[in-house]
Amino acid sequence: MKEIKQAAAGDKINAGKLGIDKGMMLDATVQSLAKLNPKIQVKNPVMFIVYMGAIITTILWFLSFWWNVGGGTWYIFAISIILWLTSLFGNFAEAIAEGRGRAQAESLKKARRDVIARKLKTADYESEYVEIKSVELKPGDIVLVKASEQIPMDGEVIIGVASVDESAITGESAPVIRESGGDRSAVTGGTTVTSDWLIIRVTVEAGKSFLDKMIAMVEGASRKKTPNEIALQILLITLTIIFLAVSACLLPYSKFAIIINPGTNAEPVSITNIIALLVCLAPTTIGALLSSIGIAGMARLNKANVLAMSGRAIEAAGDVDVLLLDKTGTITLGNRQASEFIPLSGISERDLAEAAQLSSIADETAEGRSIVVLAKNKFALRSRELAKLNARFIAFSAKTRMSGVDIGQEHIRKGSADAIQNYVESQGGIYPEECRTAVERVAGAGGTPLVVARNDKVLGVIYLKDIVKEGVKEKFSDLRKIGIKTIMITGDNPVTAAGAIAAEAGVDDFVAEATPETKLALIKKMQQEGHLVAMTGDGTNDAPALAQADVAVAMNSGTQAAKEAGNMVDLDSSPTKLIEVVRIGKQLLMTRGALTTFSIANDVAKYFAIIPALFAAIYPNLDVLNFMRLGNAMTAMLSAIIYNALIIVALIPLSLRGVKYKEQPAGKMLKNNLLIYGLGGIIAPFIFIKLFDMILCACFGLPVW
Repeated sequence: MKEIKQAAAGDKINAGKLGIDKGMMLDATVQSLAKLNPKIQVKNPVMFIVYMGAIITTILWFLSFWWNVGGGTWYIFAISIILWLTSLFGNFAEAIAEGRGRAQAESLKKARRDVIARKLKTADYESEYVEIKSVELKPGDIVLVKASEQIPMDGEVIIGVASVDESAITGESAPVIRESGGDRSAVTGGTTVTSDWLIIRVTVEAGKSFLDKMIAMVEGASRKKTPNEIALQILLITLTIIFLAVSACLLPYSKFAIIINPGTNAEPVSITNIIALLVCLAPTTIGALLSSIGIAGMARLNKANVLAMSGRAIEAAGDVDVLLLDKTGTITLGNRQASEFIPLSGISERDLAEAAQLSSIADETAEGRSIVVLAKNKFALRSRELAKLNARFIAFSAKTRMSGVDIGQEHIRKGSADAIQNYVESQGGIYPEECRTAVERVAGAGGTPLVVARNDKVLGVIYLKDIVKEGVKEKFSDLRKIGIKTIMITGDNPVTAAGAIAAEAGVDDFVAEATPETKLALIKKMQQEGHLVAMTGDGTNDAPALAQADVAVAMNSGTQAAKEAGNMVDLDSSPTKLIEVVRIGKQLLMTRGALTTFSIANDVAKYFAIIPALFAAIYPNLDVLNFMRLGNAMTAMLSAIIYNALIIVALIPLSLRGVKYKEQPAGKMLKNNLLIYGLGGIIAPFIFIKLFDMILCACFGLPVW
């Protein structure tokens, strides 16, 4: 997503890893003012209390010029200004998070444009066609796209093979191959065909394409509050209502206390102080940051080139405890490589290598190329001018399960053990027991054996090895530390899966000879046992399992069925991305939990810091609890409400960046967060409220201590 990442480039300010520029800051400031609309404010009940408090204190300030409404005119004005700033800071936190999403969306919108499409009458290159606008296309329509033309709408390739530039979506400049059939038939509207041509069947309506969904998600327009977010908001609202009820009782109680203690010469608590106290005690910190945390979590996922179809999927990723990963392309490189020539008795390794190379020269598969390379590296064998040799190549077919080359009277064949056995015996030869033993040894070691024969004689075995990706074992070890079980899924036989790849990769378990039904049954079984399951897939046969999984990451290169079944799409089509998705999900949950803990701890500390100073005049005995020795009720309240506003600003970078995540047990993680954000949330208000109070006392000529 280079375009997306570059969208926020330009005049960078000193914002660390946040990727915020001056334009975003200016836009967020404007949006903060726009969000003062009551219709917007009421959507966040906690911050709506702050908003209403700012309005009421502003009215009281105007009235204070003519009537005594409690507290001096300047004091009410100061409280009013700080409350307005608190509301604006909360709006700014949300606006800056949304701004990053809009910057990403603007880049994507450049890739989305209306083009003229060739709508074919039939699925034939030579078919008659009419030219229509891309927005007029409907599901089922068949279109022809030639080189250098933009694909008009999401669809499936039904005829053709071509290179497609998907850089507008994925950020990768290298074109990818899209072809009919298989798991790489899906194409995305807005991408460009760079070579050859494709006949595509449209699968979506205008306005509902993958690119449209992507734009809506990164903009936040389609973001819905997740269940955890809703539950937390209900808790915050409940706490706010409790503090509202308590605050409402303070005025009559203070009047009653003065009546029964007439010698105190104290005044009842002013409405201004009651409003300020309510704002300080309500969970306004997390209330202001809650929305930005969710938006920023989505943005971090987008930065990783993963598009989440719902916020629920990101949260679920954070709670996942079982990962199902395909072997090929996920744990291994996907292409087996030749690693050894195993000649039979009486055959030199060089002769076997030469025959294997000849049979593989026209083999364009990764396995075939690796055989050629191995022969070249071991014996300096070079490709021959086969035209002079009058060579005739035998292409591989699923029916014969072998390939080869005929050079004069020489017939060289390479293929599976049973296919070569049948071939040799049909030529009147004997399939030796030594070859059968070598095949079993290779299979037992987790490799794939290919047998090479010349005419009616078996020459030996080629050892094709699955190469485990570098660093995969360490990643699985990290996941194990945080209690996540990894299960490898493979179509290989149990010996291959268990004996080699599973052990080398370090997975916790494996499922061999897996079918779509096997995958689906496994996921259901895990879920019935109380696990949250994540899985990756790219094929149509993966769709049922993806639909069943709690977190389903479909590959962008995969079929439309897989992308529709998944609740996330990996634009890089990297199956190992699932591990990063889990980390981002856990980081989102940790960030929300840490800042909630900090906010509530703040409220507890502010209660013990403010109350004694505020009510000491009415209840003199409370002065003993004023251990901070705050100047008076006004400086104490001003200090508390200033801190309450500034702490929101201070925590905006953390809400956007997220709490630092490390692979460690949940118990240790909770302990660390309670120590940092729980204890820190209690200590910080005492330090900064006292500091602000000292500054205010110095300004007003009051004793600092």
